[in-house]
Amino acid sequence: MEQPLTYLQNLPQHHWLIADNSHQFSVIAKQLYLELTEILKQRHTPPKIILAEREPVKFLASFLAACAANCPVFLCNPDWGTQEWEQVLKLVQPDIIWGISFNSHSQLPTPNSQLPTPHSPQIMIPTGGSSGKIKFAIHTWQTLTASVQGFTEYFQLTQVNSFCVLPLYHVSGLMQFMRSFITGGQLTILPFKSVESGQIPAIQPSEFFISLVPTQLQRLLQNAELTQWLAQFQTVMLGGAPAWQELLEKARFHNIRLAPTYGMTETASQIATLKSDDFLQGKINSGQILPHAHVTICNSQGEVLNTNQIGNITIQAKSLALGYYPNHWGNQDYLQIDDLGFLDEHGYLHIIGRNSDKVITGGENVYPSEIEAAIRETQLVVDVCVIGVPDKHWGQALTAIYIPQDVNISNLEIETLLKQKISKFKVPKHWICIENFPRNAQGKVNRQALQQIAAEFLHNHR
Repeated sequence: MEQPLTYLQNLPQHHWLIADNSHQFSVIAKQLYLELTEILKQRHTPPKIILAEREPVKFLASFLAACAANCPVFLCNPDWGTQEWEQVLKLVQPDIIWGISFNSHSQLPTPNSQLPTPHSPQIMIPTGGSSGKIKFAIHTWQTLTASVQGFTEYFQLTQVNSFCVLPLYHVSGLMQFMRSFITGGQLTILPFKSVESGQIPAIQPSEFFISLVPTQLQRLLQNAELTQWLAQFQTVMLGGAPAWQELLEKARFHNIRLAPTYGMTETASQIATLKSDDFLQGKINSGQILPHAHVTICNSQGEVLNTNQIGNITIQAKSLALGYYPNHWGNQDYLQIDDLGFLDEHGYLHIIGRNSDKVITGGENVYPSEIEAAIRETQLVVDVCVIGVPDKHWGQALTAIYIPQDVNISNLEIETLLKQKISKFKVPKHWICIENFPRNAQGKVNRQALQQIAAEFLHNHR
């Protein structure tokens, strides 16, 4: 794979980027690259750059310029709050900040110029667990292009056209740029709100991939015209969070060429994908493993399990991150993650849930994702999260925290439908109705905050 500087010097002249002010991409990228080369003449180490541009064309041009100049670049969400930015600035100690300014009360840390020069541009992509703490996975141009190569081999493509409605600072948005840019395909960028309001650009959807998270898919399927439009896409990638059964069935009913995916920031997007033909034929799993990755299922002792046996997922991939900034993982060429799953006899990956989310109630192991999916299928909730709270009788008591579709819906109505779907011991003991879920900067539910909400609720209702 070519280096970013080669791409910068040979930027395609054809209309590959479809976005507001797309004509400025080449000019901005080359200008910023020249500015960085001048800075590099005056210092021993490349400057650390925080990239928090709101405008997509500026973001991508800045990203390419930083990579071409071999500068460490940290992709950031411009909408992070004060607490998140204080955390990030302390961790990164940037030399340059693009896209966002801080007031006079914000003190930038003193840059650390002792870090070694990277052999290839280091690309730090934000990720965060349910605790809300922001981390940066360390990637390189090579790890990202390895993901692109695995993607194109798996789908047997030479060129990838992407329709991007996801944030570019997130791995899900960035990799859409990488796939199109590296393969010489087209990239269309549009805010999801514009799509939702019907502002659709004049493209041929049948030639494009579009990536969505489940809540976006749900909202588009509520509009008949947008559902018809979505059904025209070559492939609709679906990831970011587990999709519920009713949503998948609705997509299949409308002939949406859905491709549920499994991956994470640490693997530079998906390492398993269910092809749309398999989905339309009724399969429900995360698909087969992409060529650049290898997955094994292990027990708690690290022993590799056989087909159809549930265990911890271990990933080896050419697209694997080098570590979390500023620490590398050393010689480790694999990543054991918290997710539980199994590989079936055809090599399809099935995700069961997170090991750390597992609830042991009355001696039974219960995975919240299964219960959450069953509750969503009742169509009586907007969203739901199931956790376990300490209980002297059960060990842990299943607790459903939910947002009802209607203020008049009672948890008894949900329970009645739920008892027809799952075993009695899986039906939550406690139900807590809330207006909004606490989420971290990446949009994931903050389960620690939910534990606190549950503790306060149960204390007040004893």
